[in-house]
Amino acid sequence: MARTQMASASDAGQTLSKAVVRAAGLLHFNQAALADIIGISTATASRLHAGGYVLDPSRKKEWEHSLLFVRMFRSLDAILGHDEQAKQWLEGENLALNGRPAELVRTSEGLIRVIHYLDAYRGRI
Repeated sequence: MARTQMASASDAGQTLSKAVVRAAGLLHFNQAALADIIGISTATASRLHAGGYVLDPSRKKEWEHSLLFVRMFRSLDAILGHDEQAKQWLEGENLALNGRPAELVRTSEGLIRVIHYLDAYRGRI
């Protein structure tokens, strides 16, 4: 039973790692920005991009921030797609959020505020 749980956690880590890297690329976040967003060092973000580091559920902060980042990506993708419109929205000043979403998501509070904003918007469509 324990081996199955370990394999499941490993599979989940691989899946989330790939999703985070892919979402960061599609949203034009560089490795330093991704490191800030999910709470890892830039060196670890580099290894994550190269496939040499796998997110692990036992490292709670980076795991939870990674899940939130993917959630944000999915919301943006549903609303705007992951092309130029999403990039413009992230880089543009947002009066409701009182800042640029791309900068806000670099903090825990900002990431959650952006997700709540997107969730509220998705509820309308």
